[in-house]
Amino acid sequence: MTRRGRTRRRTAPGPTTPVRMAVADLLALGLSGLRIRPLRAVLSALGIAIGIATIVVVVGIPASGRQALNDRLSALGTNLLRVQAKMDEQPQTLPPVPEAAAGMVTRIGPVQRASAVANTHATVQRTDRIPPEDGSGLTVLAARPDLLPAIGGHVSSGRYLDATTAALPTVVLGDQAATRLGITSVPAGASAPMVWIGGRWFTVIGVLAPLPLAPDVERSVLVGWPAARRWLRFDGHPTELFVRAREDQVESVRSVLAATVFPENPAKVEVSRPSDALTAKRITSTAFSGLFIGLAGVALFVGGVGVANTMVISVLERRPEIGLRRALGSTRGQIRGQFLAESVSVCALGGCAGAALGALGTAVYAASRGWPAVIPAFAVLGGTGSALLIGVLAGLYPAARAARLPPVEALAL
Repeated sequence: MTRRGRTRRRTAPGPTTPVRMAVADLLALGLSGLRIRPLRAVLSALGIAIGIATIVVVVGIPASGRQALNDRLSALGTNLLRVQAKMDEQPQTLPPVPEAAAGMVTRIGPVQRASAVANTHATVQRTDRIPPEDGSGLTVLAARPDLLPAIGGHVSSGRYLDATTAALPTVVLGDQAATRLGITSVPAGASAPMVWIGGRWFTVIGVLAPLPLAPDVERSVLVGWPAARRWLRFDGHPTELFVRAREDQVESVRSVLAATVFPENPAKVEVSRPSDALTAKRITSTAFSGLFIGLAGVALFVGGVGVANTMVISVLERRPEIGLRRALGSTRGQIRGQFLAESVSVCALGGCAGAALGALGTAVYAASRGWPAVIPAFAVLGGTGSALLIGVLAGLYPAARAARLPPVEALAL
């Protein structure tokens, strides 16, 4: 065959290889759908935002209330233990608890502070003209300068005993004792009031505020330990100790207190159980969580259903677009990725907005109640992560439905 007679062979074109789309391209394509329909995107994201805000609020507000309650219970003395000497039946005397018992207790590791008081069995009267047999019904306690920190008390008027005044004939009145004696304050710059104790005058230098944890001290007149020894024939043996320990070690401290305070016969002393406030505090630590998390889950589920519904409608409206893209070579995976990216983007925006709204709502509500604002990180992070998960789940069916559309059928609409 001559050169001129040769015919040119034409080869049939091979199958085209679809272009791969990077994750960034899919995200950009998904976000383009939000830009085209901004109002629908905002309304869809709003449903998720409400769900996430509900999660943050229903977790943050109880957490703030619980923190406020815990602070209040801790201030009441959830870590306070009381050690009292028990009266012997025969011969009706108190056991001689060592004078150094408070110091012995402070050597227990979890103990934070300890102090002691002792009943001097002296009588107190407003004046020396009242017959001795007509007592006031108040107790005269020998007390140490470190008593108030141990019982969580403070002075409402005047000042408390210190190293100097504890050795002088001075007293501090409990709140109820002050009311009964008619001395409710110690005026500055004026002569201090006086009370008659054990046959001599004692100067009132302070009045205590109410002590809900130590009602016995409220009804007592407090004399310094050295002064009680010198003028009231006090033998130096404490009758009651107040012990503060680390809250998580209260029970373990309680188990060794009796043997520490009176090693000769621990049965002669009685150790109080941990405060009922401690039990209440531990109950509140677990009482709030379950119900509120369930309510937040319902709210988030409703938001996810709204996103899924929006995406299904979007697929129905955009069938011509889907058919055109399929005709131009887009794969089913790329169609699925587009609608999944759009669904996740909507939920991500709603999740971030909801977390911010929930944190703001929690802070405002806590401030209105005077609570510390507590916004748990797990609520914010978990809520945002849940929004992303809802976006994936809500977009699965619409994305799969869009990918299954035949191009000819889609373009025919």
